[in-house]
Amino acid sequence: MTATARGGAVAGGVEPMTDGLPCMLMRGGTSKGAYFLADDLPAEPAERDALVLRVMGSPDERQIDGLGGAHPLTSKVAIVSPSKTPGIDVDYLFLQVGVDTARVSDAQTCGNLLAGVGPFAVERGLVRPQEGRTAVRIRLLNTGDTATASFATRDGRVVYDGDQAIDGVPGTAAPIEIEMGGAGDPAPLLPSGRAVDEILGTRVTLVNGGMPVVLLDAADFGLSGAESPEALEADGALTARLEAIRLAAGPLMGLGDVTEQTVPKMFLLSPPRAGGAIATRAFIPHRVHPSIGVLMAASVAAGIRIPGTVGHALAEVPEGARVPVEHPGGVFDALVLVEDRPGVGPVASYSANLRTARKIFDGRVFPRPRP
Repeated sequence: MTATARGGAVAGGVEPMTDGLPCMLMRGGTSKGAYFLADDLPAEPAERDALVLRVMGSPDERQIDGLGGAHPLTSKVAIVSPSKTPGIDVDYLFLQVGVDTARVSDAQTCGNLLAGVGPFAVERGLVRPQEGRTAVRIRLLNTGDTATASFATRDGRVVYDGDQAIDGVPGTAAPIEIEMGGAGDPAPLLPSGRAVDEILGTRVTLVNGGMPVVLLDAADFGLSGAESPEALEADGALTARLEAIRLAAGPLMGLGDVTEQTVPKMFLLSPPRAGGAIATRAFIPHRVHPSIGVLMAASVAAGIRIPGTVGHALAEVPEGARVPVEHPGGVFDALVLVEDRPGVGPVASYSANLRTARKIFDGRVFPRPRP
């Protein structure tokens, strides 16, 4: 049986409202989300999404009656299952859950929650841990991409404690290395085939290096690029202009009508101020990210490596793979190399990052009984 809109029984006759659903709350990178095994949720997407909304407490700007933390970065869900694809250990489906809207989107993936997928797979017995270090091959169902997550394991358990710090997260934790790709040819980085497009009189660069983004020069908006997220969100004229550009960019990026989607992300770029390669402010798309998402950073890093793009002239592009991307919370080190392939154009020949994740609780979540 599958769940109904009111939360009827799921696999094994479990009644979510009275029996609860197995759930693990994890911080992945600079985000936080609820992790589920696919078998513990309804298979039918509409029923699954209705249940997820009640688990997270949406729609409500406080999400007071659910797990959500009243911000897009803490209103996320990861669904993990054993993969049937040869050479892949697990499949990962990401759901962005609206905070004050009854909307669940699978139009994008999340590289931050991706950091928790490997440890979660070990915790749930989908992958057998190795002594010392375990590598998990992951297929990202939202995009079709693949990734390998490598992390410390000891005595059959995931090691979460460590000395790795990432900006935007207090304290330290064990490092998790995530390398993107490794299956098939990389996709073109420039969906329109051009380094620069003009949308509504504004120069833009459209990039997809794992996350669709629109790169813009902050100076074209009369901004320094050092403004706080709160100041940017409060500028109604700015947010309206960015949204108009975003809606026009969607079809050019092959995304169709993005009115109800959370992609592409909108990036205001400016020269670096803290020793990085580029300074960023990210609209995701209607709130401003207090730091930066993993795959957003990869797309920005790839974009500024391509001559002629918006941002290339602003950036101090380093030698080697490391591209330090400045954001409101600090600096994110994206590891990206770009090459120009005949007949294809610029592609990311290498993309990786270093993240951390932590198990916060493991138990059963009880969704509210009514929408």
